[in-house]
Amino acid sequence: MSLNPDRLFPADERTRAIARELHQRTADLPLVSPHGHVDPRLMSENRPFPDPARLFVVPDHYLTRMLYSQGVTPAEMGVPSVTGEPSEVDGRTIWRRFAEHYRLFRGTPSKMWLDYTFAEVFGIYKELGPDTADEFYDHLSARLTEPAYRPRALFDRFNIEVLATTESPVDSLEPHAALAALPAQNGRKWGGKGGKVVTTFRPDNMVEPGWPGWKERVEQLAEITGQDTSTFDGFLAALRQRRQDFIAAGATCTDHGNLTAATEDDPKAAAEIYAKALKGEADEAEILRFPALMLTEFARMSVDDGLVMQLHPGANRNHNQWLYEGWGRDVGGDIPNATEYTRALKPLLDAFGNHPRFRIVLYTLDETVFSRELAPLAGGYASVFLGAPWWFLDSPEGMRRFREAVHETAGFYNTAGFVDDTRAFCSIPARHDVARRIDAAYLARLVAEHRMTEQEAAEVALDLAYHQPRKIYGLDS
Repeated sequence: MSLNPDRLFPADERTRAIARELHQRTADLPLVSPHGHVDPRLMSENRPFPDPARLFVVPDHYLTRMLYSQGVTPAEMGVPSVTGEPSEVDGRTIWRRFAEHYRLFRGTPSKMWLDYTFAEVFGIYKELGPDTADEFYDHLSARLTEPAYRPRALFDRFNIEVLATTESPVDSLEPHAALAALPAQNGRKWGGKGGKVVTTFRPDNMVEPGWPGWKERVEQLAEITGQDTSTFDGFLAALRQRRQDFIAAGATCTDHGNLTAATEDDPKAAAEIYAKALKGEADEAEILRFPALMLTEFARMSVDDGLVMQLHPGANRNHNQWLYEGWGRDVGGDIPNATEYTRALKPLLDAFGNHPRFRIVLYTLDETVFSRELAPLAGGYASVFLGAPWWFLDSPEGMRRFREAVHETAGFYNTAGFVDDTRAFCSIPARHDVARRIDAAYLARLVAEHRMTEQEAAEVALDLAYHQPRKIYGLDS
């Protein structure tokens, strides 16, 4: 099975030819991955990947979610339980089960990413299924023992220019320190400021008092920073100090995965809720309010230290209680919520939306707000940019709808370019390839309709694929 070179391009032959030409201009550009969830230890330790099942299937909730929707339990796919219940441990058994159900992914982004990875990364040009499961497993297993398939070797082969990981304020930055200590390669460092692998400051688990272990993490933050976090001022000082540690490790951005986009600018109220939460006396309304108050505090910090804010609201996490109780967070039990931005963000934007040192990138799982709220917000504030379609929307059709919905109001240059947002390291080139093809197809239609010239479209394609993400996420600083 070979990959069709015209995949995702328009069916109309003339427009397809334009898309093909535009894509050729971007296909070999370096990959800029300013938002993702690859474990930095993958790069710092540079160990061989595990068996194919644990590389591709077990950690990927896109895959295990689909399988569970058809009755295949996480235990059968080797996902470790949080209760100690046994899960399948034999990689070949997991892989055979996955191959048996691979037909479930027909026409989905997951299959497109996997087929690309199998062919372009590992050199397998066949269709995965029950009859080829062992052949795939043996071929992949053999490749994974070769030095050319170690993480840092693949990083260079993938032509990744920068990869951002995501850590919380109480996570160790030691893997990033180890990367910074590696010898520079072709004039570029592996870690630290301007490095190939940088971190991102993600404080969600510090601003949700209802998250189990919150008080213990506050105490851990005090230990790491030497600040007295028994007061709200001390808590803020500790977070500011930790941000400086992240900046030293190469961070250019923060990331915030709040349930909603709500913001409030009321430091006094924040201090009162914080004090009550430490005592275990905050009620449910106060617990839900605290992240909104903290978003504005983080915006205040960004004005001071220059970190670009990213806001990823709208995920109703762990909706499937059985999955959550058995296998924990991030195993596919999440559902998108309707999300309001215009009123929700006004307190934060009133305070900092017009400040020249402030920048925020907005994402959504609710595509009904693309044209109604997000595009006008990006067109109304110099500080606001629109992030790529994310999670349930990081699909060819989701990307098309995004461009169609926001372009006419916000233009191309109020969008921040593509982010892959993945834990699946080997899928990064596939995801960028899809995004570049979709943008080429959209631009080709504008050219075919005489709404842009080919030269204009070529410049925009280069900007969306490379220059915009470098600029918007602070990587050009």
